[in-house]
Amino acid sequence: MAPWDLLTESINKYTGLSPTAFFTILALMFVTYKVVSGMFVAANDYTAVKRENEFVLREPVQMGDVTEAELRAYDGSDPNKPLLMAIKGQIYDVSRSRMFYGPGGPYALFAGRDASRALALMSFEPKDLTGNIEGLSASELEVLQDWEYKFMEKYVKVGQIVGEKTVSTKENEVEIQSTEHDGDGFKETES
Repeated sequence: MAPWDLLTESINKYTGLSPTAFFTILALMFVTYKVVSGMFVAANDYTAVKRENEFVLREPVQMGDVTEAELRAYDGSDPNKPLLMAIKGQIYDVSRSRMFYGPGGPYALFAGRDASRALALMSFEPKDLTGNIEGLSASELEVLQDWEYKFMEKYVKVGQIVGEKTVSTKENEVEIQSTEHDGDGFKETES
């Protein structure tokens, strides 16, 4: 018996199909597999995407007192720096949620800033990206308080925002004045 006859007989015996029908079904299954798998990331692309999105989560570093200008350097544009965000003057390390607060994320504009007003108003307007919460209604302050509780539960507090530091000299003595955020407003201190 020739190999072709043996194959034809085996296909007919085990499947009940003619060789033409069997190979047609086999070809359709292969095409379906290729189409469906093409809808997803190819294997070699998957490893490249995974490697690109890998981020080594570091332990949060305590920043202490930071000015708003200094905080802007932690907006995620430098992958070697932590991703920081502030609410009511308290700075949190949001690096573990880089997909949300990092570049290209839905909340990226909040990173590197005190976003208290924007969170209270549920606003993405650049004019609302400030820590100034004056003039907010009781319900807006309640929304802000909810955000603050969420951040306190999920992220590590690493510092607080202080006003711009100024240096003045008095009788050969250097004195640094800053304003500290006390949760409700700013107060001036001397060190």
